[in-house]
Amino acid sequence: MGYAGLADRNAIEQEVSWGDRDLPVTTYAQLSQTAARFPDRPAVTFQLFSGPKDPAETFTWSQLKDRVTQTANLFRSLGIKEGDVVAFMLPNCSEAVLTYLGGQVAGIVNPINPLLEPEQIAAILRETDAKVLVTLRSFPKTDVAQKAAAAVALAPNVKHVVEVDLHRYLTGAKKLIVPLIRPKNPVEHKAKVTAFDKSVSRQSTELQFMDSPTDRIAAYFHTGGTTGMPKVAQHRYSGIVYNAWLGARLLFTENDVQICPLPMFHVFAAIVSLGASLGSGAHVVFPTPQGYRGDGVFDNFWKLVERYRVTFMITVPTAMSALMQRKVDADISSLKLAFCGSAPLPLELYRRFEEAAGITICEGYGLTEATCLVSINPPAGEKKVGSIGIPFPYTKVKIMSVETHEECGVDEIGEICVASPGVFKGHTYTEADKNKNLFYAGETDQSEYLRTGDLGRVDADGYVWITGRAKDLIIRGGHNIDPAEIEEALAGHDAVAFCGAIGQPDSHAGELPCAYVELVDGAKVTEAELMTFARDKINERAAFPKHLEILDELPKTAVGKIFKPDLRKRAITRVYDAALAERGVAARVGSVTEDKKLGLVAHIDSDGASKEDIARVLSEYTVAWDMVDS
Repeated sequence: MGYAGLADRNAIEQEVSWGDRDLPVTTYAQLSQTAARFPDRPAVTFQLFSGPKDPAETFTWSQLKDRVTQTANLFRSLGIKEGDVVAFMLPNCSEAVLTYLGGQVAGIVNPINPLLEPEQIAAILRETDAKVLVTLRSFPKTDVAQKAAAAVALAPNVKHVVEVDLHRYLTGAKKLIVPLIRPKNPVEHKAKVTAFDKSVSRQSTELQFMDSPTDRIAAYFHTGGTTGMPKVAQHRYSGIVYNAWLGARLLFTENDVQICPLPMFHVFAAIVSLGASLGSGAHVVFPTPQGYRGDGVFDNFWKLVERYRVTFMITVPTAMSALMQRKVDADISSLKLAFCGSAPLPLELYRRFEEAAGITICEGYGLTEATCLVSINPPAGEKKVGSIGIPFPYTKVKIMSVETHEECGVDEIGEICVASPGVFKGHTYTEADKNKNLFYAGETDQSEYLRTGDLGRVDADGYVWITGRAKDLIIRGGHNIDPAEIEEALAGHDAVAFCGAIGQPDSHAGELPCAYVELVDGAKVTEAELMTFARDKINERAAFPKHLEILDELPKTAVGKIFKPDLRKRAITRVYDAALAERGVAARVGSVTEDKKLGLVAHIDSDGASKEDIARVLSEYTVAWDMVDS
């Protein structure tokens, strides 16, 4: 919590080079070290239901080490060696933690988003050549087991399916009822199915193989794409340990308690939150299998903070927005800090949350391709709201011109490029061709700086600002949506000539998918008919357009490419005008222009409304605005 800014970062870097720091080489060595220091302190807690008095399972650090050892031994008994892959497709639970850590110890762990469709899950399993898949046993109100069975049928390389049964967490009447209503799950694959809990409990709590002290690939994380096969990023031990060290050095001690209602298939929860606890000995709490999406989590969140005396919360803007709709109804005096990432944080939400919860919010930035952490608004120093702060120790950021590929000056917008111990130079993705043109040369290495695809600038104080995305992703509440999926779906309609999908501003999710369509000459189709057509073609509900509009002609560049900045300006105008009208504010968008520092800016014409009235509406959004003198 004492990390105050550039001076602290520079002082840390001057202590010793990163390569000369005395740190564990492997995840198991990291876990063993922490378990030896704090054997009886709580490490990980999971509770199936969200109530502040509901049953919870807690492992001490000593118990966690033993369970991870048993889990790793199980995977080795199933034929996993270094270089072999253990995939898991699970909601949050104790077994997800054990599989994530034990999979790294035994081989390479590959978390998979259960919200993907079976064909995409199967594509990831084939790409990583996974030999083991850990997933749920069929359970009420979830289709994870059914998706897993369908995916494994399409991925014959998976030889073993290890099933986690959430039934063991139940008590009372629920424990009796679930076996009677458990959904059927007929399987067509030939993989051998075993039970996680029974199989793990039979294993020794002593590691039955050598934990080789080499910096190898330990994890594969897919990048969350929603069209075709998501790209798979490779993570080495050194990048994982780097993220753990940052949490221990800058944020946590063994006396801290994190609450992390984010999914374990995402780097934010696994690499950053759990990793920081591994490095520091801090206690981490995972409430419900669905995290923030779980029944009652928002309603009970502050009571859970009180129950566990939480000091640090991991969050995203959409969760903060939902929490602001609930009264702070518990003693949250233990809470010190909220780390917010995944999407830009609106200024008004920042202010309201800090005031209501009485805590400091630190926005940060990271990406799967860099193992995760890149920068943070310093907890004990100046926080520039809207920026993503300063780079972490041993991380360097360059802004490179998209046109000239030369380094930009202060406040000049270009592509954000990152060099750090988390960047796997030249080998970010499993597919070699995906790594081409992905790096810029550094002082000593031709592939030192990873191109993030994000556009931004660095100000005179060294703070990094994101102004757009070169990769054109739509970020809905921190979830990455590839516009290509929406565009390809709509382009399949005979009446559609061109389609452009963008993210339109949203006060809750940051962005929502929006599509604009140009029809074939003479074709007739309604927007409602196109929406119905797209619904059947888009794999993920989150990617379904919130708004679809047919235009006479889409804006295009000189070479015929759809010019999306004009579509974004159109969407900003529509959304902001509607928001102002709905709240009875007499103002409208006069124009939207591109600003060198801020990106797109909406210029508001006032018909008598005050700047304060306009601010009450538009400060809920992340797109900048100003008033035009009438």
